[in-house]
Amino acid sequence: MRNVPELMMAIDPEMAGGPDVLVPVERPVPVPGPGEVLIRVAYAGVNRPDVLQRRGMYPPPIGAPSIPGLEIAGEVVALGAGVEPLLLGQKMCALIGGGGYAQYACAPAGQCLPVPVTLSLAEAAALPETLFTVWTNLFERAYVVEGDRVLVHGGTSGIGTMAITLGKLFGLTMIVTCGSDEKCAHAITIGADHAINYNSGDFVETVLHLTGGKGVQAVLDMVGGDYVPRNLKGLAEDGRHVSIAVQRGAKAEINIGQLMVRRHVLTGSTLRARNVAFKSLVADELHRLVWPYVEGGRLRPVMDRVFPLAEAAAAHARMEAGDHVGKIVLEMP
Repeated sequence: MRNVPELMMAIDPEMAGGPDVLVPVERPVPVPGPGEVLIRVAYAGVNRPDVLQRRGMYPPPIGAPSIPGLEIAGEVVALGAGVEPLLLGQKMCALIGGGGYAQYACAPAGQCLPVPVTLSLAEAAALPETLFTVWTNLFERAYVVEGDRVLVHGGTSGIGTMAITLGKLFGLTMIVTCGSDEKCAHAITIGADHAINYNSGDFVETVLHLTGGKGVQAVLDMVGGDYVPRNLKGLAEDGRHVSIAVQRGAKAEINIGQLMVRRHVLTGSTLRARNVAFKSLVADELHRLVWPYVEGGRLRPVMDRVFPLAEAAAAHARMEAGDHVGKIVLEMP
């Protein structure tokens, strides 16, 4: 253990509400359990599930801290039973079930990834949630392969920018939608092959035009609702539709006959509630297949802004306003 205090600053709202409920408070420093490490957090990523949790719409899984925050980066300062001693003192980023908006947080050792010299700690904290999400849903559930065409909504969000970057590294044609011409330009700069302003035209018509009427092999959808049947119209035969959020509603009406004729696959997932064994397997895959790109400087997150922990309310307000391009991160005091 490396000079760990008993108390820490954290964001731990007592009730659901607007961004104003995100105020720093003192909390006991957590103690790592078996298989866990304690990380002195330097930065924590801000993600839309954090916003939903703050609103009271996405409670933490059983056993997870009430403190929000699903990804962190910092130094390992204490070890739980059974953890490799060499991890002590190492700089790591980690996917966690909660607790990131704090000066210290526990993480399962299997869900940690080493921070290479090519990344700052702020960038490292912006990687795990989006990288795990895009990898498991696009590459494992939609089983995309080199040469596939992919449609991703929210092209300048954290998920969208990661999908673009990762997709291009693996030889995918990335088509994204954005809410303005300015954001479309940002998406192209990041690496998207095509960016569609959904406020100035029908994205389905544009997708079909761009693909010669064939459609895309996969859709990564965080919108839900009435977007689902529209997505399916732009999906190629044998195409895969993956739902990861339902911002426009959890219900959709689809034509099952067309689903059968075109052999579409509809699937989806949530990551936070999956067990440590699953997430550790994903971390191992990422370390073997993706981390070499990170270490080589070819994969890094698109960064929007860094806010001090005390300004977590401003960070959430920026995310809810939708003005961000890439990841928003909190810096610990």
